Amino acid sequence: MSFGSPNSPYGQPQNPQQGYGYPQQGQPGYGYPQAPGGIPQQGYGYPQQPGYPGGGAPRVASMGRRLGARLIDGVVLSVVYLVLSVAGVAGSVGAAKNCDPNAADYQTCINNASGNIVAAAGAVVGALAVCGLLYEWLMVGLVGATLGKMAVGLRVVKADTGQKPGLGSSFIRWIIPMVGSLACGIGQLLVYLSPFWDKSGRQQGWHDKAASTMVVQN
Repeated sequence: MSFGSPNSPYGQPQNPQQGYGYPQQGQPGYGYPQAPGGIPQQGYGYPQQPGYPGGGAPRVASMGRRLGARLIDGVVLSVVYLVLSVAGVAGSVGAAKNCDPNAADYQTCINNASGNIVAAAGAVVGALAVCGLLYEWLMVGLVGATLGKMAVGLRVVKADTGQKPGLGSSFIRWIIPMVGSLACGIGQLLVYLSPFWDKSGRQQGWHDKAASTMVVQN
């Protein structure tokens, strides 16, 4: 009798079959479906979240970063306001300087120049509102972040998909605090503070909930 016989108890050991409850190699285990190529898919109860890095849960932006982004955006818009103000008022003041004190219509000329200064100031305020709309609305809608948010590593996304908000949602997100600013700015302040009272864990402000958006860290 050969000790190398496959039937001999003293020969080389056979490859044992796995015990009950342990499927053989290459067979998918219970509760863990296999993707093509043998790569296990995610377990049940943890669906992929498209748009977020790695498909996992988003990193909710801290209120400190959001405040920093808002301050930077405020500086950017203040620079625009300053440039527009200087350009508008300088033109009106230049017109007043052209009034001849010895002319019979000097007072009329001064009155017209003063009216032009007031009109220029109103035009500057209107231009600033338009710039603020275009800046916040277009950048958040198309890029997902303003310059301030880019600087501190934040972006605005759709809360359910993680994608860019789009122009419709970004307009809703912009207009709500702007309407609140009509009440001496108190409503706008409350809107920007409202993430502190959000119980969802996403720190969504009232404007975020209305637009179905949230602010996340990159």
